Amino acid sequence: MDERLKAILARVKKPARYAGGEYGAVKKDPASVDLRIAFCFPDSYEIGMSHLGLKLLYALWNAQDYIWCERSFAPWPDMEAEMRGAGIPLYALESGDPLSDFDIIGFTLQYELCYTNVLNMLDLAGLPVYAKDRHELKNLVVAGGPCVCNAEPIADFIDLFMFGEGEEVSLELFELYRRAKAEGWTKKAFLRRAADIPGIYVPCFYDVTYRDDGAVAAITPQDGVPAVITKRIVEDFDRAFIPEYFVVPSTEVVHDRVMVEVMRGCIRGCRFCQAGYTWRPVRSRRAETIIENAKTLALQTGYEEISLISLSSSDHREIDRICDELSDFCRERKISLALPSQRADSFTPELYEKLRMVRQTGLTFAPEAGSARLRDVINKNLAEEDLMNACKIAFSGGADSVKLYFMAGLPTETDEDLLGIPDLARKVTWNWRQNSPNRARGLKVSVSVAGFVPKPHTPFQWAAQTTREEFQRKYMFLKDNFRIKNVTYNWHEPAVSFLEGVFARGDRRLGKALHEAWKRGCKFDAWGDFFNLDTWLEVFRDTGLDPAWYANRERPADEVLPWSHMSCGVTQAHLWREYQKALAGEPSPDCRAQCTGCGALCLMKGGKCDA
Repeated sequence: MDERLKAILARVKKPARYAGGEYGAVKKDPASVDLRIAFCFPDSYEIGMSHLGLKLLYALWNAQDYIWCERSFAPWPDMEAEMRGAGIPLYALESGDPLSDFDIIGFTLQYELCYTNVLNMLDLAGLPVYAKDRHELKNLVVAGGPCVCNAEPIADFIDLFMFGEGEEVSLELFELYRRAKAEGWTKKAFLRRAADIPGIYVPCFYDVTYRDDGAVAAITPQDGVPAVITKRIVEDFDRAFIPEYFVVPSTEVVHDRVMVEVMRGCIRGCRFCQAGYTWRPVRSRRAETIIENAKTLALQTGYEEISLISLSSSDHREIDRICDELSDFCRERKISLALPSQRADSFTPELYEKLRMVRQTGLTFAPEAGSARLRDVINKNLAEEDLMNACKIAFSGGADSVKLYFMAGLPTETDEDLLGIPDLARKVTWNWRQNSPNRARGLKVSVSVAGFVPKPHTPFQWAAQTTREEFQRKYMFLKDNFRIKNVTYNWHEPAVSFLEGVFARGDRRLGKALHEAWKRGCKFDAWGDFFNLDTWLEVFRDTGLDPAWYANRERPADEVLPWSHMSCGVTQAHLWREYQKALAGEPSPDCRAQCTGCGALCLMKGGKCDA
C-alpha cells in the first residue's frame, strides 16, 4: 500500500472502506489479462457493497480469463479531501492502481441523484468529465443500471450505455473492445461498431432537436445506427450465470447477507413501479437452482442471513418448497431466512413460521396508498383485509414491530386518501392488541411516506409531479393526524423528490446544469447531510433551465419523450391505456390472472412469460 495512503487512512472515518483486501476479492496479474475493468459504484462503500448487481457482474467478469474486474466507490468527503491534498487519484481496491490505468471504467446508475458523484469520481481519477474530451480508446467510460431507461441527462459524460440486463451484452461488448484494442482501432471506430450490438446506446450518434416550446422535436440517429435501442434480457434465467462467491466486506454495510435472486420481472403491474415494467417479462429460477445457490453462498461467506431477492419473491410458484428445503440448513447453522419483497396478500402462517424459525423478525409491507380507491388508481391490487390478515398472522406468532411504506402525491390523490394512511396505522395497532400473545413487550409501528416521482417507461410517465410546496403541505397534514401511540411517522424531504423528478424525465440539456452543480460542490445529493437545494436552484437559473417544467408538467400523449428511442419492450400504447385506466380509477388484473398484452414477450425468441 502507498505510504501516502497509509497516512491518510489513519485520519479518515471508516478506513476499511478504502483499504481493500476483503475476503473473496479477486487478485490477478495485470500482465496476464487483456482487459482491465474498474467497476465504479457512485455512492459510498456501504451502499455499493450491498448491491446484488455489483456482486453478480464482478463474479461474472472475473470468471473470464482475459478480464480483471476491480471495484471503486465514491470516497466520503473527508477521504476525498485527503486524496486531493496528497495528490492521490481515485484507485481500485484490489490493486490500488489509479483508474487511469484501466481500459474500461464502468458505472452502475441506480438512482438519478448519484450523477454528480459520477462526475466527481471521473475528475478524482484525473479524467476529463465530458465524453467529447476523452479521445483515446483507453479509459472508455460505460454505464448500466436502471437509469439507462432515460440516460439523456448524463449522456454528455458517458461514452456508451448498456441497456437492460447486463450479463450477456457486457461480454459481447468486452469481446469487441478486446479486438479493438488488439487491432488498434480508434475510439470512434469502436463506438460505431459497438452501436450495432443490441442493447448498446452510444449517445454521440443521436442528434436531439427541440421545439420552440422546449419539448423534444426529434431524436435522429446518425451514421446508420439503430433508430430504437431495445433493452437486453436473459431469456433462460434459470441457466444464467450465478455467482458462487461474494466479496465479504471488512466493515459493516447496509445489507450484510447472502442475496439469492429468485425471479426477474413481476406479475403485479403497479403503475408507479419502473422496475416492474422494465424487468418484464417474468422469469423464474427453478427451486433446485435457488436452494443450491443459497447454500453455496452461505457456506462461502459465513453470513447469518439468506435473503431471497426479487420484486415480489412470495409470488414465486415454488416459494413454499424453497423455504421448506432451506429450513433445516438454516436452523442447523442459526441462519435467518428473509423475503424482503413479500406481499401481504400472499403472506401465510406457514411462510411466516419458516421466516421466524431462527429469530423473530418484524414485518415490512408497502400498501403505497391509504385508500382502496387510490390503490386501484396505482393498480396495487391489495385489499385492506389482506394487510390485516398478514398482521394477524405475524402478531399471533409473536411479532412486535411492523414497517409500512406509502407514497404521497400520487395521481388523483385527495386529502381523504391521505387520511387512510394514519387510519391503517391505527387498525394495525388494534390488530396487535387483539392478537398478540405477549403485549408486555409493546408494539412499534413505523410509517414512512415518500414523495411520488413519475418515472419513464411506466403508465405515469406522462403525469405531473406534485410541487415541493404541495408535498410539504401533505406531509404536515399527515403529521397533524399521526398522534397515535406506538406509531412513528417519517417523511421524505420534498426537495430531494423534486430534484429526482427533474432528472428522471429530463433531457440532454440538463447536462450543463449537472456539470455546473458539480463544479459548485454538489455531490452525494441523495444524502441529507450534503444535499443543497439552493445551489441547484441557482444553477438552474444560471443555465436558463426551469426545473418545474421537467418535474411538475403533465405531458400530452403526442409529445416526443426524451427516452422515446429507448424500448423496454412494453409498448407505449399499453402504457397509455394503463394511464387512462388509472385516471378512471380502474385496476387491471395481474399477469398471472390475465395477460394484458403489454408487448414484453416480443423480447423473447419463442420463449414465454413465466407469470
